[in-house]
Amino acid sequence: MAKLFRSLHGVTSRQWNLEDNVTKRKIWYSWSDRAIRSEKHYYTTLNYIHYNPVKHGLVKSPYDWVESSVHWYLQVNGREWLRDCWVKHPVRDYGRDWDNS
Repeated sequence: MAKLFRSLHGVTSRQWNLEDNVTKRKIWYSWSDRAIRSEKHYYTTLNYIHYNPVKHGLVKSPYDWVESSVHWYLQVNGREWLRDCWVKHPVRDYGRDWDNS
């Protein structure tokens, strides 16, 4: 499986660099594959993904990131559900191995 992902990453990296007229840009340099191990891990990962643009200073709120799935979850489940999900499954440490608990 790792060989397949390396191949896929090579193909997509070359294509995206060609499209952007950039050479030797690293695209998948910190990518890792993680299987969801439990319901808790799923929702903690969901919170991590939704909060990531805020963490990196790109927006002030997860709701400000236009391409985020947070908008789908908001529409389907509502703001209270999202808030409860954040409280029940917080991401405590965004550093290395944040999801090993």
